[in-house]
Amino acid sequence: MSDVLLVVVDAANVVGSVPDGWWRDRRGAAERLRDRLAADGVPGRDDPVEIVLVVEGAARGVSSVPGVRVESAPGSGDDHMVELVAGAGERPVLVVTADRELRRRVGELGAEVAGPRTVRP
Repeated sequence: MSDVLLVVVDAANVVGSVPDGWWRDRRGAAERLRDRLAADGVPGRDDPVEIVLVVEGAARGVSSVPGVRVESAPGSGDDHMVELVAGAGERPVLVVTADRELRRRVGELGAEVAGPRTVRP
């Protein structure tokens, strides 16, 4: 069992939290988020973390980089994130999303939840 915090980031929700034209290039927006996470980590967290960026839809296929593992959800991104949390066992998990239903689902599994501003300035 690892005690390193697993940070699961809802790429679509975080990218969609800022109206900066992301809808014209969803894949590019997810790549920019991935790169920002790789460079900055999770602001305010000094402890080691493992970051997993979950992408879906048009952003599928974004590759991982050192510091950020990218997982393309085969179906629903929300369902995939719930599976990641469920599979974490006793490991501490932080899910970054503003999606109320997803927050409820992962919270029931013991995950901490935080909004998009946690990783987006």
